[in-house]
Amino acid sequence: MTQPAETGSGPAVSAVWPGSSYPLGATYDGAGTNFALFSEIAERVELCLIGKDGSETRIDLGEVDGYVWHAYLPTIGPGQRYGFRVHGSWDPAAGHRCDSSKLLLDPYGKAFHGDFDFTQALFSYDMAAAAGDPSDTGTPPMVDSLGHTMTSVVINPYFDWASDRAPRTPYHETVIYEAHVKGMTQTHPGIPEEQRGTYAGLAHPVIIDHLDSLNVTAIELMPVHQFLHDHRLLELGLRNYWGYNTFGFFAPHNQYAASRHAGGAVAEFKAMVRTFHEAGIEVILDVVYNHTAEGNHLGPTINFRGIDNAAYYRLADDDPRFYKDYTGTGNSLNARNPHTLQLIMDSLRYWVTEMHVDGFRFDLASTLARELHDVDRLSAFFDLVQQDPVVSQVKLIAEPWDVGEGGYQVGNFPGLWTEWNGKYRDTVRDYWRGEPETLGEFASRLTGSSDLYEATGRRPSASINFVTCHDGFTLTDLVSYNEKHNEANGEDNRDGESYNRSWNCGVEGPTDDPDILALRARQIRNIMATLMVSQGTPMIAHGDEFGRTQRGNNNVYCQDSELSWMDWSLAEKNADLLDFTRKATALRRDHPVFRRRRFFEGRPIRSGDEVRDIAWLTPAGEEMTQQDWDSEFGKCVMVFLNGDALPEPDARGERVVDDSFLLCFNAHDAAVDFVTPNDDYAQQWTAELDTTDAVGATDTVVPAGATITLPARSLMILRKTL
Repeated sequence: MTQPAETGSGPAVSAVWPGSSYPLGATYDGAGTNFALFSEIAERVELCLIGKDGSETRIDLGEVDGYVWHAYLPTIGPGQRYGFRVHGSWDPAAGHRCDSSKLLLDPYGKAFHGDFDFTQALFSYDMAAAAGDPSDTGTPPMVDSLGHTMTSVVINPYFDWASDRAPRTPYHETVIYEAHVKGMTQTHPGIPEEQRGTYAGLAHPVIIDHLDSLNVTAIELMPVHQFLHDHRLLELGLRNYWGYNTFGFFAPHNQYAASRHAGGAVAEFKAMVRTFHEAGIEVILDVVYNHTAEGNHLGPTINFRGIDNAAYYRLADDDPRFYKDYTGTGNSLNARNPHTLQLIMDSLRYWVTEMHVDGFRFDLASTLARELHDVDRLSAFFDLVQQDPVVSQVKLIAEPWDVGEGGYQVGNFPGLWTEWNGKYRDTVRDYWRGEPETLGEFASRLTGSSDLYEATGRRPSASINFVTCHDGFTLTDLVSYNEKHNEANGEDNRDGESYNRSWNCGVEGPTDDPDILALRARQIRNIMATLMVSQGTPMIAHGDEFGRTQRGNNNVYCQDSELSWMDWSLAEKNADLLDFTRKATALRRDHPVFRRRRFFEGRPIRSGDEVRDIAWLTPAGEEMTQQDWDSEFGKCVMVFLNGDALPEPDARGERVVDDSFLLCFNAHDAAVDFVTPNDDYAQQWTAELDTTDAVGATDTVVPAGATITLPARSLMILRKTL
């Protein structure tokens, strides 16, 4: 046993043992806590224990193995607040920014306490001097950040998971619901006030029942890793609502916890996951490993910058004072460095093994795949994920682009991955707003985007199909606005995407015109129904099921207000849309022909049989010709889906047989007559879903060769009944 080498007047420490270099972070074992921190550049590292009164005890970490500084404190347990001070080189020109005046947060911290005040104490340069020359970061002013920054917290890792089991829903049976912890629950009248905006609120029975009624199998949570509210936004009276500003990749964001004691967010998050699993719903996290909250060279020194700047960040080749920015946020994590890769992989494994989550959606995932400059599907990150026995077995969803050159990589991720299909989003928007020459592209997206995914051995479910998400217009706004209206964000409407492929149906924004309101409602139903009958994995954006609006704001990243929260009164006001969505998702759930595991082949299913697994027909009921496909008009089509031609067996190896369907699409601005095909396909059809009806209800029975008149911009789904 070694005696503590300590300074300050904080918590008393009876002994300091050598401890272990693994695992990194603070690990409580029931008797004491092991602390370990990686820093290759450090010359000396101090562990700082912080008392509840703000006092500090500093302990030299004299043990270092493989650049990991460590110690074990036998009397330190859960609730203890701590940080690190790293002594080393301050040489921005070489990429080094050690500043021992900064209390640094643990990159592996499982919980955090307090807040940031954005005074000079958080910054390792003279803020007044830098205003004159942004490139001159000078010598650190050495203003102590203790009391101005958050602190890391030792947690109790033990939790009663009872009989928790991961649902492990196959992709082809998955329906994803993208949601925001606070936005989903903040105004729900059925949730106790003290639980609104929290993990506990999200796990409340009223939310579970709502998701179950929509046949949702997975909830995808917008960032819940501990994040920072940007100083600029706070000065404007705004907040980083979305949370894409992480500094703690192991900690659930503490402001989403109803529990207010240090570390309480961890147990509350675990209880939420357990509740979702009991309901058969998976939990997917939107994770942001592409950058951190420290921003560019003028950002605060919170943790990574002061611990080992050159290891954790991509620095400019010609001037390491500056950061490569493939994300538009000021910096990019250095996924080429083995210790940064370890941090990412350790974080992913932690959330699977300790927090029991079921998958991840990777924000700006192309950044993680950049080796030198280009996106490389053979990058070290992909290699590590592929061979990892834990991470490789959960759902991995890429946002397959970043803001750097060559960053748009839809269809180019490795076989283990699924992708947000941006081409699906764009094509479905264009088709239903009546853009010419979109039919061929629409057909590809409707049938699972084989042109994007089949060459890499992937199946239709690799396409995460979405038309709206957190980023951009809601579904209601997509059919109500031609232009973005982001004035509330304080950037003179310059922020957010300007080309949205939206259509306001004739009037910008709110209107009392009954014809326009009816058209907008039908367009919403058209898009929702299309999403549910498309091959691939559908994703619904929270609130679209009952008409949530952001009043034309397509970038509410900074709007922590009623503008961005779910307005649950709409569930009653727009009950017909909610009922329609439930009917559409139930149709998908009940019929495997809409969620095939393999791509269509377009060939007869048996020798001599004229009926194929899929057939494309003109409104006249005849086979599409190349001239039909090339037609500039291209706004109407019938699609026959053969339920007797499903090539894949079920989980027990038995043949899957389903009903056959006829999908009738009319994106024209006038009514069109559709003639059902001859009785080689069916003798009789029954309408299952009709977007001209507010709730999709219909009992129409149609014989072969009969004419159906579809009103302008509508969709009818017919099922073979004879």
